[in-house]
Amino acid sequence: MLYNLFEYLNETYNLPGAGVFQYISFRAAMALITSLIVSLLFGGRIINLIRKKQIGEQVRELGLEGEESKKGTPTMGGLIILAAIIIPTLLFAQINNIYIITLLVSTIWLGLIGFLDDYIKVYKKDKEGLAGKFKILGQVGIGVIVGLIMVFHSDIVVKEKVQYSETEIEQQLTNTSNFSEFADKSSKTTIPFLKGNEFNYESLTSWISESAGKYWWLIFIVIVVFIITAVSNGANLTDGLDGLATGTSAIIGGTLAIFAYVSGNIIAADYFDIMYIPNSGEIVIFMSAFVGACVGFLWYNSYPAQVFMGDTGSLSLGGIIAVAAILIRKELLLPILCGIFLIENLSVVLQVGWFKYTKKKYGEGRRIFKMSPLHHHYQKSGYHESKIVTRFWIVGIMLAVLTFVTLKLR
Repeated sequence: MLYNLFEYLNETYNLPGAGVFQYISFRAAMALITSLIVSLLFGGRIINLIRKKQIGEQVRELGLEGEESKKGTPTMGGLIILAAIIIPTLLFAQINNIYIITLLVSTIWLGLIGFLDDYIKVYKKDKEGLAGKFKILGQVGIGVIVGLIMVFHSDIVVKEKVQYSETEIEQQLTNTSNFSEFADKSSKTTIPFLKGNEFNYESLTSWISESAGKYWWLIFIVIVVFIITAVSNGANLTDGLDGLATGTSAIIGGTLAIFAYVSGNIIAADYFDIMYIPNSGEIVIFMSAFVGACVGFLWYNSYPAQVFMGDTGSLSLGGIIAVAAILIRKELLLPILCGIFLIENLSVVLQVGWFKYTKKKYGEGRRIFKMSPLHHHYQKSGYHESKIVTRFWIVGIMLAVLTFVTLKLR
């Protein structure tokens, strides 16, 4: 909203300083600062309100150190995160931008699913919360919406790299860009490590027949649904220690903000030899607010936590990360960038799968880890909660750096 206001003031009255709102870097910085302010100023009030309503965490008895002290800690703190993301985005981003609209819809959609789950746990005193099938159904629904937007919306376009002949290369050296003049729809995405760093989803169906190639989007939507479901559930599983999911999400969000800036800047995209995605730079404003919301929430969520985000926050954080990566066509980098979420997911799958297999084969279930998700394994091993969280953050930073390195490891 402020973007449109200052754009009008600049064009109509040539107001001094109004033009600074044209710069993504300025608006991203303002979004981050505003997000921090919203978190810090209103976070305490929201926590007090939640406490008055006696919305406290019901901790399962897992025999973990410090478990008793967490009982009764206010939950649904994800409301702080949602407010700190949405308010700065509405103020500083171009709210008619399809990328911003998609991210806002995804945030609110998954936030409502998480809120409903928390509501059932807290008010209905049902520790299981929202039935898993309804939670998955909601994640599938937003996945289908995001996939259809990516495929069919006219504003979701890229500029392809132009292949020049040897006689044209010398002439091209005087130009500022190697991209085509016109943006167009594309079924390509970024693939890490390989020199020809683009993967075409159309190849998933075109091998059947030439006519089948145009139905690539059916498989693409399934992939989008899988990614959103996997990452949002990964964030949900990671939210088991004070500050773990929040800090990890902040690291991932900051990385995606940089990728969004590079993808939306024609010069930077040309330098890093990645796809140029027009108008995707607005995602930087959203992800800056995302990082500010996570860091601001850490003020209250760091050990010992004054509030838990609940599914209201964790499902939203994971979903935002997945959708942002899909929008800037970096979804195939997520197994590296979201390595913490991935290993948490895998630890649960392996633990459950091995337990069932050994119980069927030997009559007694056996475990790979002392407890899953993985962070509880380290708790059972005697590591202090804050040490586990800090070390997971360090691994998260290393994975973020490795994700950047993939741009040059081609």
